[in-house]
Amino acid sequence: MADSHLTVEAARHSDPELARLAARVGEHLLASGRHVATAESCTGGWISKALTDVPGSSQWFDTGFITYGNDAKRALLGVSAEDLAEHGAVSESVVKAMALGALERSGADLAIAVSGIAGPDGGTAGKPVGSVWFAWAWRRGKSVHVQSRLKLFKGDREAVRRKSVANALTGVLEL
Repeated sequence: MADSHLTVEAARHSDPELARLAARVGEHLLASGRHVATAESCTGGWISKALTDVPGSSQWFDTGFITYGNDAKRALLGVSAEDLAEHGAVSESVVKAMALGALERSGADLAIAVSGIAGPDGGTAGKPVGSVWFAWAWRRGKSVHVQSRLKLFKGDREAVRRKSVANALTGVLEL
């Protein structure tokens, strides 16, 4: 994508910073010949929207799973009821299972997963509002890799969700 094209597209987007970041992810995926899938909970499809707002995203975007509820996480991504009961939806084990489930159930080479507490309520002392788990799963040859990280974001619900989208996309650029 030419820089001038990217600038025009970013200016049309309601969030130019996320638009530029999503375009960079698209260029990164296209250059490496990979396709991405998303498994989203607290972001409710925002990562997929940011990615598919990029013209030509069909060349590198495979599918998106919006699994806001625990039943959807189990049914669509294969997250175990035991993990959900023992650790809760906002946990490292669940977000890793979401990423691996999205990778397994799609034609993608890379999957992004996110689950968190965007607020304004729902937080606890151990998992305050703004706690968001991320995981990225990818294939390299015949092996599958997964990495995860926990972030604690400040701000209102919109800010937590937006920062989550940006962090998820930035994580792809690190792979």
